[in-house]
Amino acid sequence: MTDPKDKSPQSDPMEQMLCFDLYAASQAFTRVYSPLLAPLGLTYPQYLVMLNLWSESPLSVGEIGQRVSLESNTLTPLIKRLQDAGLVTRNRDPKDERRVVVALTNKARALEAQARHVPTCISEATGMSLNELTRLQKELRGLTKAMLSSSVKP
Repeated sequence: MTDPKDKSPQSDPMEQMLCFDLYAASQAFTRVYSPLLAPLGLTYPQYLVMLNLWSESPLSVGEIGQRVSLESNTLTPLIKRLQDAGLVTRNRDPKDERRVVVALTNKARALEAQARHVPTCISEATGMSLNELTRLQKELRGLTKAMLSSSVKP
């Protein structure tokens, strides 16, 4: 990254924008994930939900939202599409009618086996070692935490 004080006409303004690099990396990840998830019938956000449910099921919509950083107004239609595909069930928690609990179906459990290759493919696509990926992930999580707790306001 260049020094932000460098205002030379030859400098590329995008080289000064960390957010652009993160955006471009995110777009690249999406391009790699898409053909891996298409045969599974999943979008990337749906895949994130399924990863969490494969790890622990059932979960409430609120718990899923916290884990995947999505608001309920985005998450609810996404989960409904998973339900329509026969991958999850949604039921009100009998102990607390305000909570909607999402659980895997047998079809979803079978899909998990078909999805096991995805993380390896993504890891290979990065061209980075496990240590490099772990370090980068730790740094990105620190950056995210710092940005979310920032007191900078417009």
